[in-house]
Amino acid sequence: MKKAMTYKKSGVDINKAKAFIKNIAPLIEKTYTKGTLGTIGHFGGFFKADFSGMKNPILVSATDGVGTKLLVANMAKKFDTVGIDLVAMSVNDVVTCGAKPLFFLDYFATGKIKPSVATDVVRGIVSGCEQAGCALIGGETAEMPGLYKEEDFDLAGFCVGVVDRKDVIDGSAVKAGDRILGLASNGIHSNGYSLVRKIFSKSEMKGKYKNDLLRPTAIYVKPVLELIKNFKVKSIAHITGGGFYDNIPRVLPDGTAASVNKDSWCIPHIFETIRKRSKLKSEELYRTFNMGIGMAVILDKGEISSAINRLKKSGVKAWDIGEVIKWAKKEVIL
Repeated sequence: MKKAMTYKKSGVDINKAKAFIKNIAPLIEKTYTKGTLGTIGHFGGFFKADFSGMKNPILVSATDGVGTKLLVANMAKKFDTVGIDLVAMSVNDVVTCGAKPLFFLDYFATGKIKPSVATDVVRGIVSGCEQAGCALIGGETAEMPGLYKEEDFDLAGFCVGVVDRKDVIDGSAVKAGDRILGLASNGIHSNGYSLVRKIFSKSEMKGKYKNDLLRPTAIYVKPVLELIKNFKVKSIAHITGGGFYDNIPRVLPDGTAASVNKDSWCIPHIFETIRKRSKLKSEELYRTFNMGIGMAVILDKGEISSAINRLKKSGVKAWDIGEVIKWAKKEVIL
């Protein structure tokens, strides 16, 4: 007589998942802010929003993943930074609208839960939330054998922030003559890895270039909110997939373009290595990668020097990388 089939024998260990969630609870609690209600384990995450001081609060949301950078992390067996990437991709999008991130949720899907790997990932998510000043109020851990190989996993995240309607940053105030402030990236961040994995060998991704390739995406929430508080910020672009050419035009009004001087900032050495090995043309590089600029902020010409100095005091490198010009088509001129 055949033994009875169980869910565990089919590849899903519910008890292991419950134990994992119990073990990470103290980590998650480190992110709690005054708006956090309840604890991990409910069917939904609770957050009491305080909109005092806002006449017309607007919620801003964003969702994203880490992409094929996860394959490099899996190859190198280094999992403590991709959680930061996950948070960064959403909170950096939210803050471009002038919104302060309030809370974050994550989705972790895998073929088989490996507590040490999953815990390292969550440590990164917690670190990212702390850097962004938002609470991790919930998430989902899904074990799906058959859909994923045992060692494979994927990450997705979701962030909600808030901004008063009068303070929404949408690019409508941008005019010719405004300057473009470029905030330094931390390296490749989380875009372009389908190409990166063809440029570097497996042994290089596991060894010599491991730290360069798995350096986490910079989280710009606190420095950008500081800029918004002290300067008339008109427009903000998060330089992610699509690089300069696809992201900056999204925050320009009709009749303008961005003239960018690509010799005005320090390009991280990893991009020079990519350029030499790939033999990509300049346009393709600046459309695929951030090339050392993770966030572009547009403000008045008279404010850019003060803004750069304020960021420097906060430990954030930034450069005056170009200007807004009158132009028939919204585009980037490099």
